[in-house]
Amino acid sequence: MSPMPPGMRVADAAPGNWVERMLPPAALPYAQLMRLDRPIGWWLLLLPCWWGLGLAAQTTGAQMIQLWYGVLFLAGAIVMRGAGCVINDIADRNFDTQVARTRSRPIPSGRVSVKQALVFLAALLLIGLAILLQFNSLTILTGFASVAIIVVYPLMKRITYWPQAVLGLAFNWGALVGWTAVTNGFAWPALALYSAGIAWTLAYDTIYAHQDKDDDILIGVKSTALKFGANTRPWLAGFFALTTLLLGLAAWGVSAGPATYAGIAAAALHAIWQCRRFDGSDGARCLQLFKSNRTYGLLVLAGLIVDLFI
Repeated sequence: MSPMPPGMRVADAAPGNWVERMLPPAALPYAQLMRLDRPIGWWLLLLPCWWGLGLAAQTTGAQMIQLWYGVLFLAGAIVMRGAGCVINDIADRNFDTQVARTRSRPIPSGRVSVKQALVFLAALLLIGLAILLQFNSLTILTGFASVAIIVVYPLMKRITYWPQAVLGLAFNWGALVGWTAVTNGFAWPALALYSAGIAWTLAYDTIYAHQDKDDDILIGVKSTALKFGANTRPWLAGFFALTTLLLGLAAWGVSAGPATYAGIAAAALHAIWQCRRFDGSDGARCLQLFKSNRTYGLLVLAGLIVDLFI
């Protein structure tokens, strides 16, 4: 295969990723637009959905239907994370041209027009709707309720130093969707799980935001990385501690077994490792720690799954 032309690459994607290697040139900009070359985003959107399924399963034990729902959530997370990225890139196109890490993305680089991006967004939303319609009525309504948060999130960095909190509201909505898919109702353990996810997002996305803080100052957008500055580490410790407490509360609310608590404890140790390794001046390390939160989420999930089979 011939080398990828430099103009087709995105600066913040790993070179030689599967999207660059396998997709035809016509499809490549759209795959990059929905961040298929950076799977960590859909993982972080998917894991709260699976947490919600796993927590609800502690009250029902219906493993096979949860497996099918898990597959639907996987497809939905990839599609809806892609839709969210398209919305974000349309809203941020003027900012992205001013930042070295983002100016090579499809819209600011001119490889995808705003009109083309809107058509692509409509297609992704239709696919997401088709997936959502496979669930019960309450889950469908719950899924629809997240749309407003997804739409307003890209605007938050212009008006508040806490856009990560709004991202947490959006990225962890799947915990509620997963719970209602199994139980067809709401209960306080689901809300505790959702709140745990928000605290988790505040931690990992603050780490991520430290990569962009110099550019953010120049172009006038806000983040928790700028808010906390040199005091970021104790804030991260606090967010992770709150996540652990709320996960434990959610587990207690469904009388979860010991494996669930073991998974939460393992994730807490992983959080301690992240806090110890954190260096806000090292962009590469911040990216590494951000990506490691897939492992954090999988540790929590593993405990929930083990409890279903013992």
